[in-house]
Amino acid sequence: MTPADLHNDSIIIDGLICAKWERALFEDMAKGGLTAANCTVAFWENFEGTVRNIVEMNGLIEESSDLLLKVRTTEDIHRAKREGKTGVMMGFQNANAFEDQIGYVKVFKDLGVGIVQMCYNTQNLVGTGCYERDGGLSGFGREIVAEMNKHGMLCDLSHVGPNTAKEVIDESKQRVAYSHCLPDGLKEHPRNRSDEELKYIADKGGFVGVTMFTPFLRAGVNATVDDYVEAIRYVYNIVGEDAIGIGTDFTQGHGHDFFEYLTHDKGYARRLTRFGEIINPKGIRTVGEFPNLTEALLRDGFSESQVRKIMGENWVDLLRDVWGS
Repeated sequence: MTPADLHNDSIIIDGLICAKWERALFEDMAKGGLTAANCTVAFWENFEGTVRNIVEMNGLIEESSDLLLKVRTTEDIHRAKREGKTGVMMGFQNANAFEDQIGYVKVFKDLGVGIVQMCYNTQNLVGTGCYERDGGLSGFGREIVAEMNKHGMLCDLSHVGPNTAKEVIDESKQRVAYSHCLPDGLKEHPRNRSDEELKYIADKGGFVGVTMFTPFLRAGVNATVDDYVEAIRYVYNIVGEDAIGIGTDFTQGHGHDFFEYLTHDKGYARRLTRFGEIINPKGIRTVGEFPNLTEALLRDGFSESQVRKIMGENWVDLLRDVWGS
């Protein structure tokens, strides 16, 4: 089977996209053969702001129903594959949208949100992000984890501080994930995860989605798709072939203002970090170039079955376990 045939035959899932939601992106998703993606609908927003974002996303899905469908279950992912569409899995990068109301977890689940990151870079009511002193999971946070477990919502730990991440892993009765991270062993960065952290989540039944965000890659803005595969191989060697997937962190279509929003606490307060130049690895600069990743994984020596797992099957297994359908 050629790399192109394997890509076209496989379920392809991106565990994190926060691109500019517009028709041009959805057409590029189709070009890249993307079966489904975790699409961010909340960063710093509160309850009301997040509901508005969901309303907007629902409208976009309806307007581009020839290309998209809304995902609530893993059967919807398989349906997207059968129909040649991209499934939109709505996710948060911050539990701030729950505010101080545990009941909002079910409300958002009913609206179609299946993945929620516990913190985005800084402290919230649940726990601590990766850019400040980590006080761990709060008492309220433990209740939120239990409620997310109850209603089948995946706990995402990508931007969470190490203590908070470990305590969520220990607290959760369901599998949890880093939807998009990179190994600290290749480049030290507050957003990257140590070998010990990667092994810990895998040993506890969790999952690691590997990102290609170049500020966190060893080669930085000079990275290619093969440098991305190097990071995937590094994580694979720690967590194994059943606990790894893709979470690109595509920000396609966004400009300077978007990154200013991301890199300031609450979107407007103190500066947390500077990314510098944002350019995706050569060979996978756009979502439409996704087939190049399948080819690069094969070139690195992964088997066809391993590539199928990494590119999407492992995500489906994880989500079925957590969502229950």
